[in-house]
Amino acid sequence: MVLEHIFPEDWLERKGMFAFILGVGYSIIGILIASILFPGDPALVAVAFTSLLLLPELYKLFSIEERKERMESKVSMKALWRDDWELIRVYLFLFLGILLVYSVGTMVMPAFETNTLFREQLEIRLGQGFAGQAVAGVFNSDLFWSLLNNNFLVMLACFIMALLTGDGAIFLITWNASVWGTIFGFTAKTAGEFSGQNPFWLFFIVILSVSVHMIIEILSYILAAISGAVISKDVLMEEFASDRFMEVFGFNLYLLLFAVVALILGAVTEAIALEHYYWYHEIIRMSLMAVGG
Repeated sequence: MVLEHIFPEDWLERKGMFAFILGVGYSIIGILIASILFPGDPALVAVAFTSLLLLPELYKLFSIEERKERMESKVSMKALWRDDWELIRVYLFLFLGILLVYSVGTMVMPAFETNTLFREQLEIRLGQGFAGQAVAGVFNSDLFWSLLNNNFLVMLACFIMALLTGDGAIFLITWNASVWGTIFGFTAKTAGEFSGQNPFWLFFIVILSVSVHMIIEILSYILAAISGAVISKDVLMEEFASDRFMEVFGFNLYLLLFAVVALILGAVTEAIALEHYYWYHEIIRMSLMAVGG
């Protein structure tokens, strides 16, 4: 692709804004290609195309990290954390770029185009699946455990896909960004239509309300994806059961454990947000009134 050759190779890991731009650019390209080639149902195809476009970037990034690790005479927890932190930043900024495209696209496009392009994501918003319950503004213990169970399955899927394919978890991360972006954008747009307020201002309030638990939750998915990908590449690059292999393997199991802790913390934080954020409830209420919910 063109975008990755505009800047030096190491900018992807050193410049978070570059990863953000790639997330924005490739998600737009993915949506356009899917809408042209699969006009009847482009939603999932757009996510797949975006993921395919991002795969070479992630492969390049993991290759850089491999070279760094092999140049180090001794593996240390500090060095591994430093290397993985760069990967976390890249995944996070890619996620935010994709989320922004889907949010803005949902708010500015006519309803007919939105319903076609983002149909799968909107079905989740309107109740066809668990995430529809999550934005309904009602909290109870059953919802909390459903949140935790659903998010754990996603995290586990990220780990397994990364373990088997190296970088395949980017599809699930892209899918989550598209779902959340569409849900937030649709909620702000319909609430704005109902109340006469600026949808971009309402979107800003929604993002403020969900930002903490959203970042914590996506962080758990990213940690699981990095853990699986590094273990996968470690099996190929290092001598099995060697000291170096065991050190890297053990560190990434700890990384997976941190992903589980982040997942639980994210579910707790989301439950608090759903129960106590008044303006978030009001925006959701107006959105549901606008669509007859």
